[in-house]
Amino acid sequence: MHKHQLRLALATATAAALTGGLLSFAASPATAADSATVPHADFNGDGIGDVAFSADSAYVSGKKDAGQLIVLYGTATGVSSAKRHTISQNTTGAPGTAEAGDRFGWDTAYADFNGDGYDDIAVGAGGEDVGSDVDGGGLAILWGSASGITGKGVTVADPAPTQHDAWGKNLAAGDFDGDGKTDLAVGSTSSTIYVFKGGFNTSGTALGGRYTVKPQIMSGGSARGPLNLHAGDVNGDGRTDMVVDGYETDTQYGWNTNYLVPGTDGGLSAGDARPLKGGVITGIGDVNGDGFGDIVTGMYWNKADDGVTFPGAEDGGKVWITYGAASGIGSTTGITQNTGNVPGTSEKNDYFGYELDLGDINGDGYQDLAVGSAGENIGSATDTGMVTVLYGSASGLNTTSGTQSFAQSTAGVPGNDEKGDMFGMDVKLDDVTGDGKADLIAGSAENDGNGGVTYLPSNGSKITATGSRSIAPSNSGVSTTGKPYFGANFAD
Repeated sequence: MHKHQLRLALATATAAALTGGLLSFAASPATAADSATVPHADFNGDGIGDVAFSADSAYVSGKKDAGQLIVLYGTATGVSSAKRHTISQNTTGAPGTAEAGDRFGWDTAYADFNGDGYDDIAVGAGGEDVGSDVDGGGLAILWGSASGITGKGVTVADPAPTQHDAWGKNLAAGDFDGDGKTDLAVGSTSSTIYVFKGGFNTSGTALGGRYTVKPQIMSGGSARGPLNLHAGDVNGDGRTDMVVDGYETDTQYGWNTNYLVPGTDGGLSAGDARPLKGGVITGIGDVNGDGFGDIVTGMYWNKADDGVTFPGAEDGGKVWITYGAASGIGSTTGITQNTGNVPGTSEKNDYFGYELDLGDINGDGYQDLAVGSAGENIGSATDTGMVTVLYGSASGLNTTSGTQSFAQSTAGVPGNDEKGDMFGMDVKLDDVTGDGKADLIAGSAENDGNGGVTYLPSNGSKITATGSRSIAPSNSGVSTTGKPYFGANFAD
């Protein structure tokens, strides 16, 4: 998943956040993009999907907001804290040193960057100080192995440290030029995105060199850079395309138009970028089985707040689906909690679409969608949160039958509905049991920002609470001092 520049707050705070003021919860992005062209992570090569996520606000050796990465390894019974690695910059072999404000895990992206058959993970530390460059940012590649992600890795140097800050704050991996080798796109506070070609060697050097991309969405000259980057094959040509969530567009507050930047033989082509509906979190996957990746984006804010109207938004949040096509973009439709039999009712500050992810839960060849509504109120529990599951079909996402919703008050789901839990603040659909069906993993802000992760398995036809379990920071090597937000950012 990817970074929000705002989190749950009063509606009156939304406009201020959109203009760049960070709310007190400035945890990591959470990217939501699984597609048929992007395999599930397998860091230890056992054939079962693994899940990585960050606690980028965690204390490490007493250092506030130093940040940690947690890797849960899939087993026949799913994920738990029993089989995991918890890594900081103080872990043996990891580049750098854990320091206050580094926010190691700010964004993450996985792929096999060195071609050894194990997935690796790129980890950004957007608040890293580099020499005298305060908040210059840092980027590391941690290598996968038969033992998984143990902390061994290399630094990827910032090629232009004087031109921006927060190097590594946006990450997306894919084969953008179709040469069969993995590339990595990296963002910062600059409008320029750097693309490293062909993977990396043990010195952190890109094997195929690098180039830059500057999509027109950033033509307004934002000093904050892109908000999020998302990768997947939209036009079915075998090259990975990229969706850029940015700031400039319909209003001075921005975030109302994103762009699709297509992959070509020469790599990402900013000159051919196409505008999309707005939103912050994007997933790319084939929900209607036509061979093209569909773009699913969460526009979770209200239609209007503090006197500002946000074009395309709906009270309670909205999810846009732009269907992929050979030309890149097909038709677009929107889904809210008032659509068909989608669970719930659209109410202000529900934040439907706060997070989302795609995966095939029932093995029918159609990608299904999990949607987080982190601001959902249930009874007297405000902002307790809920996750909605919609299933793909030949006609697209089915909003009339088979829909599901899960909260911590759902029978069999661990925990309870409590104020501020924000259940669904991140979601992931990955096969972590090895049965070929995607399971649901949901993050929350349990216990006033400690965070938590809930595992809900697929029973082969749908998500079920049977066999579910919760995973807490306290039994996963993460300090609960401060607000670590364990599970706020799943890797894509």
